[in-house]
Amino acid sequence: MLRIAVLGLGSIGRRHVRNLIALGAGDLLGFDPAAGAAGLAAREYGIRTVTNLDEVWAFAPSAVFVTSPSHHHVPLALDAARRGCDLFIEKPLSDSVDAIDQLRLAADSQRLVTMVGCNMRFHPGPAAVRRLIQEGAIGAVLSARIHTGSYLPDWRPGTRYQDSYSASREQGGGAVLDCIHELDLALWYSGPATLVASIVRPARSIGLAVDGLAEILLEHDNGALSSVHLNYVQRDYLRFCQVIGETGTLHWYFAAPRVEIRSGGAPRQVTWSPDWTADRMFVDEAGEFLRCVRERTAAPNGLAEAERTLRLALQARDRAVPAQEPAR
Repeated sequence: MLRIAVLGLGSIGRRHVRNLIALGAGDLLGFDPAAGAAGLAAREYGIRTVTNLDEVWAFAPSAVFVTSPSHHHVPLALDAARRGCDLFIEKPLSDSVDAIDQLRLAADSQRLVTMVGCNMRFHPGPAAVRRLIQEGAIGAVLSARIHTGSYLPDWRPGTRYQDSYSASREQGGGAVLDCIHELDLALWYSGPATLVASIVRPARSIGLAVDGLAEILLEHDNGALSSVHLNYVQRDYLRFCQVIGETGTLHWYFAAPRVEIRSGGAPRQVTWSPDWTADRMFVDEAGEFLRCVRERTAAPNGLAEAERTLRLALQARDRAVPAQEPAR
């Protein structure tokens, strides 16, 4: 039986605890330095929780889920890797590239299974888009438009969004890192890319100084272009992608259970059950990690792949076109 420690018991950590229980993953221990968060998880799910890391390592986990604020990801993962623990790290891998080389070396030297959160790859929509691209359903990809927009104050009901790590650059917050899924999808669809340009603006409309909106233009090694829009200042929720190929176009919207293939005639559709719920992708993601741990096979979005996406995100955020002063 696996012994799994979940390091961080905020909303995403508790989601993973719930799903690991549903999967019958093994013996679970939860950790959070905040007694309130640890107590909440214990009451909700009946698992043992601790507030001291020494108790985590005394538990001797074989795998850990790192679900803390982003600036703690690498230190916690490195501590676990040096103890021989397989690693699931929530997205983004980190808020900087500091010590990632040490983490990768520790994981590689012990042949650990590593996976960085990429739950959108387990959504049937993006998964169908990628499969259709690989099957040549629209010919060679020319360009993609990938968009996510939502409203940060609605993300975690019952909490002050101003107090969340998402509102703090020092803790790894900001739309570019928080919404890194769309950059991951761009690379998943069309392969490695370089940053052409980016424009990033602060989330002033919700009273924050961190980046709240970004337009990012990528050029892929295969010549395709990806335009990626990220924001968490949009009052409605909108997530979609459009991929233009030489012989057709793919359209996917999060709210609709289908991908459309348009190539001149009547659109064709790839569909899935309307009863599918968003939590399923988190369950499937955790299940895939556990399968890879049991079978000792490489997991999707390992450290090296996630590092490439992180470096691109940091470039987009930190090398963005400076904001213009408003005209007076």
